Amino acid sequence: MELTDIQRKFVLHWGEMGSMWGVNRTVSQIHALLFVHGKPIHAEELSDTLGVARSNVSNSLKELQAWNLVRVTHMLGDRRDYFETSVDVWELFRTVVRERKEREFDPTIRVLREIVASPDFQKESADAQDRIRSTMDLMAKLATWADEMLRLSPGTLDKVLTLGASVQKFVRGDSPAPAPTAGKDDPDAHHASLPMI
Repeated sequence: MELTDIQRKFVLHWGEMGSMWGVNRTVSQIHALLFVHGKPIHAEELSDTLGVARSNVSNSLKELQAWNLVRVTHMLGDRRDYFETSVDVWELFRTVVRERKEREFDPTIRVLREIVASPDFQKESADAQDRIRSTMDLMAKLATWADEMLRLSPGTLDKVLTLGASVQKFVRGDSPAPAPTAGKDDPDAHHASLPMI
């Protein structure tokens, strides 16, 4: 498969970003190629297009399948396995958040809870106890927030993110205060400048 300059730039950059996020470069590039191409591709074509060994492609596809980011599909008259990913960025975002939460956040919260529940925890200095409890509380709140966000539809999640950016600007004072209007007595009048969900 011949990539356009735009596709090549996207795939290469996604591979670089993957490395920064702790994901193997080839894994990231394969996912980017499947995403930008938007159609199923078999392993040999992935290998040829990216210029990587077939064994590397095979291992990378297994990792992407373990993350629920790639699925196997088949074509009529072709015995080979083809691979595809969602072309919906919100679905991909939700999958990555869900998988990372289950693999990283949840186990860490469990360990922190075990530490705090241990009789030896009381032997630690008060400052150390406070830091560990604060870390546990923050991670638990972020995990709860992630669970709530994952329950939202993509449209609602988009509105929440947009609203969050508007609220931040408003709190920082970047947004002009709403002008006084005839609805001064309306308790909700001050919310007029914020987008509604």
